[in-house]
Amino acid sequence: MVYIGIDLGGTKIAAGVTNREGVILAQASAATIAERPYKDIVRDMAGCALKALEGAGKTIDDVETIGVGIPGIADNVTGNVIFCTNLGWHDIPLRDELQKYISKPVFIDNDATVAGLAESQAGVSKNAASSVFLTLGTGVGGGIIINGKPWTGANGVASELGHITLEVDGIPCTCGKDGCLERYCSATALIRMGREAVALHPESLILTRAGSAENINGKIIIDCAREGDPIAMKVFDRYTKYLALAVNTVISFLDPEMIVLGGGISMAGQYLLDAVKAKIPHYLMYKTMPYADIKLAVLGNNAGIIGAAMLGLVLKEGESL
Repeated sequence: MVYIGIDLGGTKIAAGVTNREGVILAQASAATIAERPYKDIVRDMAGCALKALEGAGKTIDDVETIGVGIPGIADNVTGNVIFCTNLGWHDIPLRDELQKYISKPVFIDNDATVAGLAESQAGVSKNAASSVFLTLGTGVGGGIIINGKPWTGANGVASELGHITLEVDGIPCTCGKDGCLERYCSATALIRMGREAVALHPESLILTRAGSAENINGKIIIDCAREGDPIAMKVFDRYTKYLALAVNTVISFLDPEMIVLGGGISMAGQYLLDAVKAKIPHYLMYKTMPYADIKLAVLGNNAGIIGAAMLGLVLKEGESL
């Protein structure tokens, strides 16, 4: 049997077929075109899934389940998408609509949660009994995996780690609150810090490399820090302090075996990991306290498909951890 995984993003639909081990056998993609009616988007999701199925040399009879990762919150009891800002979806019957095209069990979860599930099933946290995945991109997403299953809480929002309050009366967040973790630990936050710094220090290598403040991105800031630019190093140090504090918050309330860092900022690799690890002891409850192993994600862009496909393998209809 095989498993279909669909990664639904604001700009791209990606679907793939995997085996039980999470190995992708074939995949297909299409533009989301988010402003369309949801039924048109779901039709294209099904089309991508069927195209991937054909590419894998399989038929619908070979499919065990379908999993979908969304940039929002879903209810696996009803099969509805409760809230999905990027697509403008509210209470959308995704399962019912998708089953019009492929009549198989459908499971839905947040995209960061399924990425965390992918790493726990086929990636760096495969042998960890409990893990937390943090995706450091435009925002900060989270995935909590306990005993091989996603944990999303009583109301489906337990993994919204990006919206833990990190600073009281802090920077306003797109969610409507102030001081959310993603305002300090995302790629967007790093870019903001870089622009603030070059406004005061235009001599910085950051501005030389970028050409203008508008062109500053996370990679430029991190590359300049690696090369010893003092302003970039200060920005990177500030950013990784916030990230270490976020990691410690996860350690304090959940104490997982492993914490995995993914998303665009994680492409900084060992340089990022070393900086965060060096700062974590400062925030621990006591200095000799054992804590989670901190690792970098390894599955990259395939995590969305793999994790979505694995949802059907680890979840059963009507059950939750």
